[in-house]
Amino acid sequence: QVQLAESGGGRVQPGGSLRLSCAASGFTFSTYTMSWYRQAPGKERELVARISSNAGSTSYADSVKGRFTISRDNAENTAFLQMNSLKPEDTAVYFCNAVFIVPFTKRTYDYWGQGTQVTVSS
Repeated sequence: QVQLAESGGGRVQPGGSLRLSCAASGFTFSTYTMSWYRQAPGKERELVARISSNAGSTSYADSVKGRFTISRDNAENTAFLQMNSLKPEDTAVYFCNAVFIVPFTKRTYDYWGQGTQVTVSS
């Protein structure tokens, strides 16, 4: 059974930090591209950060560059999102996503976690 379990969310003051974790099970974690998305109330879900299967490549939304860092531990089947210098506009539900595209095919495996709430407020 595939599971992605996010943790580490909470309430923090502006300028503070949080570290989100995404524990994966039920699939070959080390072959999947991992991403963090977020969705604020009344807004569409947006991509925050992405990391390749071997952690050799990362990318970030412009709004979080220089403040957030995505990483992964393939031995522990876990992805992380370190969030520093948090702003009120970072308030959202953060979701973990795992994607694997079978080479030379269009077959895609796409899994989502349930999300964890991050609230940045004074």
